[in-house]
Amino acid sequence: MLRYIVRYSKPAHWDASPARRNILKEFRDTPHAVIKKQRLSWENLRVPTKEFSSPGEPLRYYRTTGLMITQMQELVRRVNEALDEPWNKRIGRPKSLGLYKAVEAACMYLRQNATQEFVGDTRDTSQPTISRYTAVLVPLVKSVLEEFVPDAEEAIEMVRGRVVLVDGTLTPCWSYEEHRELWNKKHKTTGFNAQLISLLDGNAVWISGPLPGKTHDAKAFKETGAADIVKESGGGFGDKGYQGTGLVTPKKKPKGGELSMSDKEYNSQIASLRAPVERLVAHFKNWKIFHTDYRRPYRTYLDAFDAARGLFFFSITWGFE
Repeated sequence: MLRYIVRYSKPAHWDASPARRNILKEFRDTPHAVIKKQRLSWENLRVPTKEFSSPGEPLRYYRTTGLMITQMQELVRRVNEALDEPWNKRIGRPKSLGLYKAVEAACMYLRQNATQEFVGDTRDTSQPTISRYTAVLVPLVKSVLEEFVPDAEEAIEMVRGRVVLVDGTLTPCWSYEEHRELWNKKHKTTGFNAQLISLLDGNAVWISGPLPGKTHDAKAFKETGAADIVKESGGGFGDKGYQGTGLVTPKKKPKGGELSMSDKEYNSQIASLRAPVERLVAHFKNWKIFHTDYRRPYRTYLDAFDAARGLFFFSITWGFE
């Protein structure tokens, strides 16, 4: 039986330059433990985020709860101080989640609007437990973060003499049969109307409380107090829904006619100026409680809205002073 000996010759391109040979030699001479440490070190695994995060904070944590680790720690401290009694008592059956993980679960619910069963699976606990914790902690989160939500007086101080941008958005919810006032004809769904005011650079100034979804933006602009804030500013821009409110708005196409080239150019400029407030709306609705159907009982919506709004302002202000 013949045996074949295959001689393997090194390819010509392997004849590396002296510099490359030195790099290869240095790699071979580096202890395996050092290489492993360099590849798997915590510093190399930490992912720096570009927006609203300290350098090196894990990206996944921010995406899950909407807060940096330091912000979550501050929130838990505030919630702990607001409790009427200790979270884990010395007597009786201990809670399945400590306060820190319970607050995390509540923030995850507001950020992702995930089902309570899913949130429970991620925390190795049951859906009824998450339901009870959410019912207790959401109002507490709302109360401890109220100071971060600008009121009308604070908003007026921020916009005085400055040009502002105004926009409205619908935060959808389940079709509660006894609340037909939530039906929004434009979006063909039920929900609540919220008004947002920003500066020209898109920085959030003020976000209103929720009004029934049937409320038109022009009416909500007045009823929420947004008109009083803009009145003290240097003027403002809005979309076509705000015509007649005193804001600068695009021109509507005349009935049976077309816009002139100059009107189209004018509308294009207005749309360009309004882009930052559109981004603010998108950022605000990253809290999925504002973006996807709210499923809990109707009576709990206001607390959930206020808590998520507080978390939004807390996430973009605390730690950035």
